[in-house]
Amino acid sequence: MRSVKEWSRLTTQTQNDKPDAEKPSVTLPGTVEKIIPPMHPSDAEKAQIVVEGADELYREIRVENSLQDEHGKAVALKPGAQVDVTIEADVSETKPKGSSG
Repeated sequence: MRSVKEWSRLTTQTQNDKPDAEKPSVTLPGTVEKIIPPMHPSDAEKAQIVVEGADELYREIRVENSLQDEHGKAVALKPGAQVDVTIEADVSETKPKGSSG
């Protein structure tokens, strides 16, 4: 299964960015709960994703429902789709667990 991160990878990576493998990350499973139509024609359709392992009050996220397949073709998530939600950060933006800095 491809992760949301893989599908929506930005093509504006700069030369200073480190490869993703060097960034601390966590990947949580999720399910597309529903597709939310745009309120206005100029707005984007949203996918509401339930993230497993998140706190009850914060387990739903909404993202623009616009992804790209491996050929660069525009695709969209369907309700019920199983996805991976990946959170990553630069090493400089993290600290060892238990430290206060």
